[in-house]
Amino acid sequence: MLAHPVSDFLGSSAALCDAVLRLRGAALAEELGRIACGVVHAPRGRYLPAGTEGQDADPAYVDSLVQEVRFDKQYFGRFELAGRGSYSDTERQHLASLAALAASVLQVHCIAQRSTHAYVQVEAQLQHQSQILDQIHESVLTMDMNGFITSWNKGAERLFGYTPVEAVGRNILFLYDDEDMGFSDPFLEHGGRLMEVRRKKKSGEVFWASLSLSTLHDMDGKPTGMIAYLTDITERKLAEERIHHLAYYDALTGLPNRTLLTKLVDQALTVAQRSKLHGCVLFIDLNRFKLINDTLGRRIGDALLKEAAARFRLVLRDQDLVARLGGDEFAVGLFDIGQHYEASRVAHKLLAALNEPFLVEGHDLRVGASIGISVYPQDGSDAETLLRLADIAMYRAKQGGDSDAEHVAFYSRDMNQGMQERMRIETGLRQALGSGQLELHYQPKFSIADSKIIGAEALVRWRHPERGLVPPAEFIPLAEATGLVVQVGEWVLEAACAQAQTWKDAGLPPIRLAVNVSAREFTSALPGRVKETLERYGLEPCWLELEITESTLMHNIDRVIGIMDRITALGVTLSLDDFGTGYSSLSYLKRFPIDTLKIDRSFTTGIPSDASDCAIASTIISIAQQLNHKVIAEGVETVEQLAFLKDSGCDEVQGYLFSKPLPASEFEKALREDWLADGR
Repeated sequence: MLAHPVSDFLGSSAALCDAVLRLRGAALAEELGRIACGVVHAPRGRYLPAGTEGQDADPAYVDSLVQEVRFDKQYFGRFELAGRGSYSDTERQHLASLAALAASVLQVHCIAQRSTHAYVQVEAQLQHQSQILDQIHESVLTMDMNGFITSWNKGAERLFGYTPVEAVGRNILFLYDDEDMGFSDPFLEHGGRLMEVRRKKKSGEVFWASLSLSTLHDMDGKPTGMIAYLTDITERKLAEERIHHLAYYDALTGLPNRTLLTKLVDQALTVAQRSKLHGCVLFIDLNRFKLINDTLGRRIGDALLKEAAARFRLVLRDQDLVARLGGDEFAVGLFDIGQHYEASRVAHKLLAALNEPFLVEGHDLRVGASIGISVYPQDGSDAETLLRLADIAMYRAKQGGDSDAEHVAFYSRDMNQGMQERMRIETGLRQALGSGQLELHYQPKFSIADSKIIGAEALVRWRHPERGLVPPAEFIPLAEATGLVVQVGEWVLEAACAQAQTWKDAGLPPIRLAVNVSAREFTSALPGRVKETLERYGLEPCWLELEITESTLMHNIDRVIGIMDRITALGVTLSLDDFGTGYSSLSYLKRFPIDTLKIDRSFTTGIPSDASDCAIASTIISIAQQLNHKVIAEGVETVEQLAFLKDSGCDEVQGYLFSKPLPASEFEKALREDWLADGR
């Protein structure tokens, strides 16, 4: 038998592929049998799909040519051809090729069917899930790992007001309240957390939401995004805030109550312990309030309490705690103070706040107060203890009498004695200013180049009629705390100029006398006072130098520079004291019209053994040289310190290595001897 042309086989192959794509069931089997007959020119032929071989036993196919349709291990069926006695090798090869092609096409078709079915199932499942998500009240949204929204359900649309078209593709940050933009985005973290957050609707309304986050993973377990569930909890948060306010705040005054004060005090004590600060609790009881309340009624009494609370809050700093404990009792917590006696100053401010009468519904009411103070850590280390002891001290103050000083009492007897001592010193200092108890000592300043006296610093001393010389460390800080430093500074300037006039009249050449000026004195009135004092004593400006500290310069720079320019315009030189001890004035230094930088004794002490002190001193000297300022180091006590400073380029020194502060007569003697030795 002749072989069929190749074109016939290709045509049969195309027909087979078309049949598999178009037909199903019996129609497909019939068409595949027909195609097989055409390939080998058999009178009869059929295709039996897998599983149907025994269902149609036909004697006509007993001696048929059989060719299985199989792809790898998968069996699809077989071709059976009959009606001829024999078939050529070529015909058998064509039938085998046709079976192989049918197996491949059926395999691909089977895979496609499964995929299509799976896709339809997935699509139906996703549609079902989408319907579920849209029906639930909770808002659900998903995003990628960078926070860009990938899905947005109806609940999210109802909650935020944005449609899916408006939200999908945008970064989740557009829903944030402005206050929440400063911290890391929780959506970009690992999830699995429940938190309460503030979010913003399309209308601009900010609300509280309960947020639950979970991570989405791919088939390999790698995170691909986040799913978030949000519920509006604004009403619950407002209710919680109302409950919190009722539990922790006084309904009348709006101040914290005892419960909240105790919590806040204990927290503040923890911070104070770490920072090694003192803490104080002040217990305040209003005097004569019960009489007013009983006589005029509760409404008047309540109005008086509200006004008293407002006055207390007004005179305290933001970081100070003030609470109403009940009735006419208040408490104040101070926890960032360096010395416990500062609490006494606050107590007197509170008392002064009550001096003005209270005008309530036409009544002119006056109340005072008694204040007890307990101190951390001396008296106690927890809020309850400090409140209890301050309460005891308050009763002690109430029983002490009618004088202003006795309305404030510390719990500790020793502290009471210390407070009394402080007040005694303050009273004595006021008396000293007007009774000639203050005097000036002069510490010589020496030129490093020739060891000659080139000036002196005028230092105030208090010669008490009973105690003798009172150490400056006892009264100078007190003068600064009470404001007496202004009067002391005025006295020092006056006394220094008077002494300079005496030396001038005695024929001594001008010498720079340095007078310290406190921050409280450094006002716009200072240049006029300096000018008037120099003119009154007939002194040239070269007799006077004003020493100011860095802290004076770091507030309202332009105002300070204006005052400095007015002083230097008089011919008076300015020296910057305590340079580098706590303020960063380097950026302004070139703007200040100063003549000299003074290296603080805290840096001089460690020279030359302390590398840090050496580095700081060298840096200050270098800065001064670049700005054409002279440099003086104070507190020089050893030849090693002097040698280092000299090698570093320091101009002047003062300290016990050369001389201690001297009374005017002794300084004049030293000055004359220095000049005589120099042949002047």
